[in-house]
Amino acid sequence: MDKSINAVPDREDRRVRMGERLRQIRLEKGLTLAEVAERARLAISTVSKVERGRMALTYDRFSQLADGLGVDLAALFTAQGDQFKPGEVAVARRGEFMLHETENYSYEMLFPELWHKAMTPMLGTLRAFEKMRFDRFVTHPGEEFLLVLEGRVTVLLENDSPVTLEAGESIYFDSRRGHLYASAGAEDARILVVCARAAGITDNGSS
Repeated sequence: MDKSINAVPDREDRRVRMGERLRQIRLEKGLTLAEVAERARLAISTVSKVERGRMALTYDRFSQLADGLGVDLAALFTAQGDQFKPGEVAVARRGEFMLHETENYSYEMLFPELWHKAMTPMLGTLRAFEKMRFDRFVTHPGEEFLLVLEGRVTVLLENDSPVTLEAGESIYFDSRRGHLYASAGAEDARILVVCARAAGITDNGSS
């Protein structure tokens, strides 16, 4: 399967395909929308909109949905994957990723074919803050690393002053703390983000 961005160029088509994948997993597990919503701590209407290709979730809610379905986050992108094994080495070539776009961010999910990874590495493209629409801070269990590859990035942290990073600079923080990213300039910025799940958290969301 071609994993490059060119394989599914239309954003709406990607949302629809993602929704079909979610519905497939839910039905295979014999779960109702209400059951998935309760397990994921999301509104039933939110889960329904995602299944119908009407909504793309932020990383934290996307992760919650995977937990509610009892699957690895990468399983939402592809029906076939292998568990990363001790001693194994994986290489991602240029253009090998699964694209996940939200209203504010565009994330290139690396190594989607490897399930149950300790870390979730992503390349991201950020728009300028004034072009983005936020209704809340993003928060999820674990730790997070961000490295600015191109441009300048403002990191907004809940209950703290914003941090501005130049290209080559990075930040590492507890991702349970509310956070948002945006380009600090008029042009898009490119970032590398690595999310690590909290110790003791399994794929079904239990410890």
